[in-house]
Formats: sequence, structure tokens, C-alpha cells
Amino acid sequence: MKVEIWSDIMCPFCYIGKRKFEAALEKFPEKDKIEVEWKSFQLNPDLKSMPGTDVYEYLAQHKGISREQSVQMHRQVARSASEVGLTYNFDQAVVANSFDAHRLIQLAKVHNLGAAAEEKLFIAYFTEGKDISDHDTLIGIGEAIGLDRKLVADTLASGEFAGAVNLDVREAEQLGARGVPFFVLDRKYGVAGAQPSEAFTEALTQAYGEWRKTQPLTTLDITDGASCSVDGTCE
Repeated sequence: MKVEIWSDIMCPFCYIGKRKFEAALEKFPEKDKIEVEWKSFQLNPDLKSMPGTDVYEYLAQHKGISREQSVQMHRQVARSASEVGLTYNFDQAVVANSFDAHRLIQLAKVHNLGAAAEEKLFIAYFTEGKDISDHDTLIGIGEAIGLDRKLVADTLASGEFAGAVNLDVREAEQLGARGVPFFVLDRKYGVAGAQPSEAFTEALTQAYGEWRKTQPLTTLDITDGASCSVDGTCE
């Protein structure tokens, strides 16, 4: 059964939601039958790099609030992140557009490395204070997860995967997403936001139960011959 997750690299609740979903999936009895696909989303597609402007000032300007209010909001989010084992260093975070980072994720998905790219990009932005719009940074991340360095560089230098990013965004909107993280299970159930792990467990249980009923069981007519059984007996 497929679970699709829409997120933005710069969304603090997306990383928290990722951890909470992973905790639920790890305990799910049928986790080996769950396919997870990461999807692109941009909360602020028009965002330009803002040298000298930190995330506190950026949010204050974006929301029309004071800098102190912005600092307090970020501190609360950092505390929430720490509760699931994440370290958010907002003092180091670089305000940057995430579009090229999403193109890297799309490239990684082609090589079954989408989840690895997502994790590395979250770490780069929230913990390491790296500029996720910088191509050298993205090339390094791509190489770290096992992609060919030249392939990543050539992809970023071109417009490749831009269409895939935009398609994901439109798809989320069509499904009714009003923000991220947004989890869609078997294209039947949606979970919005960084919900408690129990909410993901409940959603997985319900969606998987219904999905399993639609999967035909294969019964074979078997002709027996000389063979070895799982207990090591050969006859």
C-alpha cells in the first residue's frame, strides 16, 4: 500500500511529522508492505535568498509580527522538535528558496533514494545551517546519499525535474491540501499536520485493512517433488 507525503524542506513541522510517522510505521505489523513516496511542496515559491536576514526576521516580516514574537514561536517549535529527537538550530538557519532542493529529491526518487535525500536536506537546513538553494551544497548532499556527483551537478544546472516538482504541488492542491506535512494513504485517507504517532497508527491500520481486502489471494496447484523444507529436511 502506498503512502504519499507532501512536505517542504523549510517546514519545521514536516520534519517533526516525518519522525512521528516513522515511529508509527516502525511499530506497524505490516510495515514491509507499505511503500512511502515523498512529494514536493513549496510554502513560499516566490521566496528569494535574503542575505543578512535570519529566520526570526523573515517570519516577523512575513507574518506581520514582532521579532520577539517570532523568536518565541521558533523556540516553541524547537522544543517540539527535541521531543522527537531532533535538533533545530534556528540561529544558524539560512533563508533560501527550496525549489532546487526539491529537484534534487525528484532526481533521488528515480534512484530509490527519495527518503535519504529528504532526511539529509532536513538535517542540512534545520541542524547544520546550510544554504539549501546553493548548488554546491546540494551536490554534496546528493553525493552523500549515493548519487553520482556529475549527474547531480548536470541536473541542477539544467531545468530537469522542474515539471515534476510543479506537478506534485498541483496534485496536493487537487487533493485538498491546505499546508504541509500532508499524508495520503492509498489515495483514500489524508492526515494533515504533524499528528501524534497514534493518529498515524490509526490511519495506517484503517487504510491497510481496506487495501488488503482488495488484493487477490493467489492459490497455486502444486505438483510435489524432491525438495528441502524450511526446517532443513531434504527428501
